[in-house]
This record gives sequence, C-alpha cells and structure tokens, in this order.
Amino acid sequence: MCPSRRGQAAYDGRMAAPRRRVRMREVAEHAGVSTSTVSHVLNGTRFVSPATQAAVLAAAEELGYELPETVEIAPSRRTLGIAISSYSNPYMAELIQGVEQEAIRAGFALFLCDSHDNPKQESEAVRTLLTHHVDAIVLAPTSQWEETALPLLHKGGRPYVLIDRLSASPCDQVVCDSASATATLIEHLIGHGHHRIGMVSGLPGLSTSQERLRGYQRALVDAGLAVDEHLVRCGHSSASGGRAAVHSLLRNEPRPTAIFSANNAMTVGALQAFDELGIRVGDDVALVGFDDFEWASAVRPALTTVAQPFHAMGARAVQLLLHRLENPMAAHRVVRLPTEIQYRDSCGCPPLDRRFPEAPRN
Repeated sequence: MCPSRRGQAAYDGRMAAPRRRVRMREVAEHAGVSTSTVSHVLNGTRFVSPATQAAVLAAAEELGYELPETVEIAPSRRTLGIAISSYSNPYMAELIQGVEQEAIRAGFALFLCDSHDNPKQESEAVRTLLTHHVDAIVLAPTSQWEETALPLLHKGGRPYVLIDRLSASPCDQVVCDSASATATLIEHLIGHGHHRIGMVSGLPGLSTSQERLRGYQRALVDAGLAVDEHLVRCGHSSASGGRAAVHSLLRNEPRPTAIFSANNAMTVGALQAFDELGIRVGDDVALVGFDDFEWASAVRPALTTVAQPFHAMGARAVQLLLHRLENPMAAHRVVRLPTEIQYRDSCGCPPLDRRFPEAPRN
C-alpha cells in the first residue's frame, strides 16, 4: 500500500461521528415560539411579525439548523380572505371596496369567495380560504354559520372578524345598529299618520332580519299601536321574495297604508309589485326601506332609506384583524357604526325642490 493510501486509511479510521441534525422543535424552544410558527417562517405559509421572523431565523442559524435541499425560505405572504354573501349586490360591493382599500394599505392581497347566503357554500368558502393559507378572514355569516363555518375557523386557527351580521359568539365584529334605525323609520311613518304599517322581513335566522323586526315592533308598541302579525311577510332577502310579500300584504283588508322593506333587494321587488298592481308609491301607499343605493334618489318618488356606512365597515373590519394579528390575546370587540336616514319623497315627505337656483341678477 502506498503511503498516501495508508495515510488516507488512517484518517478514515479517525473520522468524527456525523453531526446530529437539529430539529425544528429545538429551534422553536430556542426562539421561544411554537413549532408551527417556525414552520410558517421557514416556509412562508402564513404571516408572522417581522420581530418573530428575526428571532426564528437567528435561532436557526445559531443552532445550525439546515433546511432540506428541496425547501427554500420563502418571503412572508400576507393574504386576507373574504367569505361574503352575494358580492354582486351593490352594497356588498361597497363593503368589499372598504376591505380592499384598507387591506392594500396594510400590505395584504385579497382572496374572495361568495357564500351565496348558503351555509353549505359558506363552509366550502371558509375551507377554501384556509386551504390557501390566508392570514385572516372577513366573514359575513349565514344563519347557520356557528354549525358549519365556526368549527372550521377554530380548527384553522386563523383570526377572523364578522361583518354586517351580529353573533353571540365571542369574536371581533363590525355591524350597524339595525334595530334603532328601523324604529326611527317606523316612528317617522307614524308621524305622517300611518297606523297600519306592513313589513317585508328578511331571511329568517339572520341577526339583521331579527334586529329590524324588533325595531319595527318596538316603534309600534312605543306609539301605542298593536303589532299585527298579518302585517309582516317574509321576503327572504330577495327581489322575488319582496315582490311576493308585497302582493300578500296588499291582500289584507284593510290594506296597509305604508310598507317597510328590510333590505334593498326586497325594495326592488316591492316596487315591481306596486307597478303590477297599479299602486302609486307616495300617493296610494308610503314606502321606506333599509339600505340606500345609488338610484334610490333617481326614481320617482325618491325613496326614503337607511344608509349604512358599508365602506367604513369594511375598513374597520381590516383594522380589527390587524390588531388581532399583532395582539392574539386581546379582548374581542364589537363595533357598531352609526347609520343615516335619507329622507326623500316615498314616505310622504314633501318633494324636495330640485330646481337649480336662479343666477344672481346684476
């Protein structure tokens, strides 16, 4: 054996044992975080605060943690998921714009799913968002969300905020005070001399439907008027449902002299029913509605409505999520934003003078 080979053999015999591979659990303990947080930092699968990222990477380097060759440290991706009902609805579009603008300002991309106000589709939407590793979720809940979506949210461990609809579950929420706004509308109709006031109510089980019904009933009771169940018809929060509900209400004898529609889609259906029956809004019957929309002031008579601050609701929801991401153990908050009533002609108010002012004379 030549000397070079004898030396190599001697060297091989004295080789140190292979270095023990550092485990992800050890990196987590060294950094003072959970193993899942280390995984999210190293794989870029979820937003982690810059301070925590730095601590994890420093611990990995100090301990000599090595990633498999097929894995690379990816930049942190900040993604916000939205599961919302019927986002083609004009007011939902305004709400989404509020979410989008605030999310972009905070550096989030958006992932949008439509629940179609259907519990099964809602759960599929939430599952899709979780599968795509969104950092947080904005949810406009269906009537059965606690049985379908809530278990998925708890299992997924992502922060979420409810928007537009209130829940008894402990979580962050952004809503408007539907009951008080409805009561104010009904009081306004009573002030115009209406004592038989019909209501087209929304989809059963939704908090907004329940609150608006309570506001309607409260205003009648406070005015000393009877609450007549025959003057309430469910319109299922849709235009076709609103149309059918108004047809049913107007078969009452005596007829209601005023009708309150509990959302904008049902208001469209109500107007269709009045047209089919040859009934003139403002002259033969007063009409008021919840949710303002662009053309509410363009029709004749112009519609008296409750305007909700949807853009502000969307922005506030993102702000709550940002706070939750940075402060996971903070107390849950329920934010109620004020509404504004747009008094126009359909309730019996005198028509506004829409003429342009005369130019000043010299």
